[in-house]
Amino acid sequence: MSSSSVALQSLPDILAPGLAVVFCGINPGLLAASTGRHFAGHGNRFWGVMHLAGFTPEQFGPEDDHALLQYGYGLTTAVSRATARANDLSRIELKAAAIDFEQKIERYAPKYIAFLGKMALAAMSGTRDIQWGLQSAPFGGARAWVLPNPSGLNRSFSLDALVGAYRELQLVAASTRPAIA
Repeated sequence: MSSSSVALQSLPDILAPGLAVVFCGINPGLLAASTGRHFAGHGNRFWGVMHLAGFTPEQFGPEDDHALLQYGYGLTTAVSRATARANDLSRIELKAAAIDFEQKIERYAPKYIAFLGKMALAAMSGTRDIQWGLQSAPFGGARAWVLPNPSGLNRSFSLDALVGAYRELQLVAASTRPAIA
């Protein structure tokens, strides 16, 4: 399949109403779009980080992406168009996706929306000075949180730094979830 035909494929959301956290990637990579599995890139550290940060009891892989729902977590992307690199998207394309994406978050009403990287939230909100962690303004009615992007292309963060950032959200999200009877 050519990269142009893969780019036209979208990656299905893994969502349900009232999740504790929805993790929002910027957009699908080409491998994720072609396999239909989130964070399928060979160098992507998402699945390892999720386990090490305490979100999952064992390390999952892309083939287990739907299993996140049973732990109260979901997956989506800000923009559905697949690209080799997130910086192949324009700020205009991200801004254009904002209204529909915000409505999606309102419809599913997660407690937290965790943006993986600053790029999507900055473009969608028109805010340039995005900080890591909990944001002062909600997004789509959910508490917005910004985490470092786990892409293998993002080497600004070590594995330990990624785990620490994700663990902070995991602790907060776990402390606000009702106990399961």
